[in-house]
Amino acid sequence: MKQAGKFIFLATFLSLLGIAPVQADRIKDVAGIAGVRSNQLVGYGLVVGLDGTGDQTTQAPFTVQSLKSMLSRFGINLPPDVNPQLKNVAAVTVHVDLPPFAKRGQTIDVTVSSIGNAKSLRGGSLLMTPLKGADGQVYAMAQGNLVVGGFGAETQDGSSITVNVPSVGRVPNGATVEREVATGFQNAGAMVLNLHRPDFTTARRMVQTINAAFGGDIARSVDAASVQVDAPETADRRVAFMAMLENLSIEPGEAAARIVVNSRTGTVVIGNHVRVMPAAVAHGGLTVTISAEPVISQPGPLSDGETVFTTRSEIEISEEGSRMFLFEPGVTLDAVVRAVNQVGAAPGDLVAILEALKQAGALRAQLVVI
Repeated sequence: MKQAGKFIFLATFLSLLGIAPVQADRIKDVAGIAGVRSNQLVGYGLVVGLDGTGDQTTQAPFTVQSLKSMLSRFGINLPPDVNPQLKNVAAVTVHVDLPPFAKRGQTIDVTVSSIGNAKSLRGGSLLMTPLKGADGQVYAMAQGNLVVGGFGAETQDGSSITVNVPSVGRVPNGATVEREVATGFQNAGAMVLNLHRPDFTTARRMVQTINAAFGGDIARSVDAASVQVDAPETADRRVAFMAMLENLSIEPGEAAARIVVNSRTGTVVIGNHVRVMPAAVAHGGLTVTISAEPVISQPGPLSDGETVFTTRSEIEISEEGSRMFLFEPGVTLDAVVRAVNQVGAAPGDLVAILEALKQAGALRAQLVVI
């Protein structure tokens, strides 16, 4: 009953969304400039200063190898057969998204994650770690003290407790940008706006809005995902032009009729434009109940028999009564919700009904199962 109640609330909420007035969105919220994006950086480093919660060197030999390599750069060479047993050092990966237009000398936050068997990174310090891009070039250097949100405790008898994830931390402003990434914004000529959700209607409305605001035919549709715009040549005028353009409001095209089903959680989301053609639906459930009762058989007095334990099983089959409901031509989301609620169908039952309607050709929508 709780699941059915949750579905009724969700369906009612979606139906209210369907009748809400269409809201205009800014161009900056529905599209981005081609070439202006973040870039992923990653690096390998060491975290030191841990309170005995670092890597166990017998199971993470690369930590010792990394430490020896670092010490050799400072003129300290350990004998090849010496493997220090470290408990306050952990091998980690460092990753960050380098934002567009990041300039040399600016700082950004980094995330540090253990790759060995360190129990916690709390209290550790990240040593200087170069961060590389996909081209192998170093774009930033990371170093600093970690902020770890999780923690753990363990007793000698093996009992332990862990809150959140202590093997992952962040270094606020821990990376300094050393190399800038060129974007297409500096290039003279036309700029391309890429829609976050490709749609022919949205692209056409964007072109009409831009041309009406700036005059002429400076905007042209390339396809359902891209709009080409003639921009000023100089950088300062181009920035002012984009500041005005990205705040223009448009009404995005409505999405296609679609039903999304999450097979793992049972969540069902029905779009506003879903339609059902004439169809009659009956849905019922078959319940099989199996019960086992232990039975003890005792031998007679003064006999040589033994006590025997057996099990007596009972099987009961019952079929739930189901009511048939009829969908009229062009039924909307409201009618679908009401019909399903009348028969008390749970989200799992709704999925079965929708799949059957799709197979019968009565469902005018895409059924997406994730």
